[in-house]
Amino acid sequence: MISRLLLFSLVGCIPLQAELKLPSIIGDHMVLQQKQTNPIWGWDKPGTEVEVSFAGQKKKGKAGADGRWTVKLDPVPANAKPASISIQGTSVRELKDVLVGEVWICSGQSNMQWNVGSSWDADLEIATAKYPQIRLISVPQVGTQEPQQDFRGEWKPCSPETVGGFSAVGYFYGQVLHRVLDVPVGLINNAWGGSAAEAWVRRDVLEKDPRFSLLMSNTRKNEAVMNSPEAKAKYEANLAAWKVKAESAKKSGIAFKERAPNPPDQWLNGNARPGNIHNGVLLPTIGYGIKGAIWYQGESNASRAYEYAQLFPLMIQHWREEWKQGDFPFYWVQLADFMAEKSDALQATASSWAELRESQTKTQSAIKNGGQAVIVDLGESNDIHPKNKRDVAERLARIALAKDYGVKLPFRSPEWKSTTIEGSKAIVTLDTFGSSLRTVDVSEVQGFVVCGEDKKWVWATAKIIGKDQVEVTAPSVSKPIAVRYAWSDNPVCNLFSIEGLPVTPFRSDDFEMLTKPK
Repeated sequence: MISRLLLFSLVGCIPLQAELKLPSIIGDHMVLQQKQTNPIWGWDKPGTEVEVSFAGQKKKGKAGADGRWTVKLDPVPANAKPASISIQGTSVRELKDVLVGEVWICSGQSNMQWNVGSSWDADLEIATAKYPQIRLISVPQVGTQEPQQDFRGEWKPCSPETVGGFSAVGYFYGQVLHRVLDVPVGLINNAWGGSAAEAWVRRDVLEKDPRFSLLMSNTRKNEAVMNSPEAKAKYEANLAAWKVKAESAKKSGIAFKERAPNPPDQWLNGNARPGNIHNGVLLPTIGYGIKGAIWYQGESNASRAYEYAQLFPLMIQHWREEWKQGDFPFYWVQLADFMAEKSDALQATASSWAELRESQTKTQSAIKNGGQAVIVDLGESNDIHPKNKRDVAERLARIALAKDYGVKLPFRSPEWKSTTIEGSKAIVTLDTFGSSLRTVDVSEVQGFVVCGEDKKWVWATAKIIGKDQVEVTAPSVSKPIAVRYAWSDNPVCNLFSIEGLPVTPFRSDDFEMLTKPK
């Protein structure tokens, strides 16, 4: 861990330059975002005038006292014909095979990081990945409190040789855009498995916001513990004991699956400490011309779903402010179904994952230019990493194609609109966004619960009574006061739009959340 951080500190902390240097995000095979200004930057000897030539443009900048220079290229239309960018300072660099098209950030935790080679039909997907106009670049995982300016990586044309280790959701998303729009696509994969949302936000932003005082107080306490001599001594003792167990098992021929204890600095340099990923992974790419971002994360924040309703919109707005490209599109994947199905309605509805999904849904109204892909039908109960990444990506792509590229496609899952009580019946009205409802797999509607004044949830019988309405009843609840749908970790639910988009999990009540800090 220490050697890796030292390696990247050499990359991240750019010293005063004696000659022209470019960041990894700007290089051969890259894709520039079409129809918008594109910053190009690098480092050179302080005071050096740098000239960038591209597509008939000549832009000049000067290296500042820290050696950094920046120029901004004028907007150009999409171009699949390889071009060159010439950069002249104390030395000359020529960037080759540069295309112009659509550029997207592919971010989040392990379900975004999950690669093509580990997904369904990996052999076919890899063999057919012959898309030289799709360009891929991945940012290494570096967690640090020190702002980094660069990373080790390079753009590569998409091919059977390069796609296997790339984000599956990212690749399939880019592939759909490329095939529909017929323009080059650049994909920047910076996902980090297990990452917490607060690690993607600059630390001082969280420190200044009173809504996250508990989060940051706990962070400081954790830092004190992890940096203490006692923590180091405890780790060394636990490691020694673990080695004895491992050696004993080896001599006995017994399989030993117990993991080695984590060193105290693992959290300090990891993917959960506030600011760590922002500084080590995101910052070196901020400012590069992009169309937008896709995001698949939330599992690591599920136990704090109440907080996530404020943290997630803050993160998105924070990114936008730092990128200085306005309210660029930001589309995310709602948590999939996961863990065991529960037959008891009370147990099933006690779900932090359902609350996290609700916080994700609320974000649609908290920010501009956002969108959510609902995948409560695509998960696997025994695996937090569902292998079907193509359907996930296609639901994300529907949002972008409809909202950003003028393609007429249904893209938004039906959402709860209102619930009215008529005697023993609860009439649920959904916003179907011009579509209508249907069931999948079986004719009976599944996934609803109701409760009375006692707030005890019971399974309900439901039926579609119109293109956007469902009637919900339960024999044991004569006077229902609230309804929930697909409100569990792994709900059994089957209500969809006629185009095949699952109804968004919802609740009509405002009962106190399980994940609200006590």
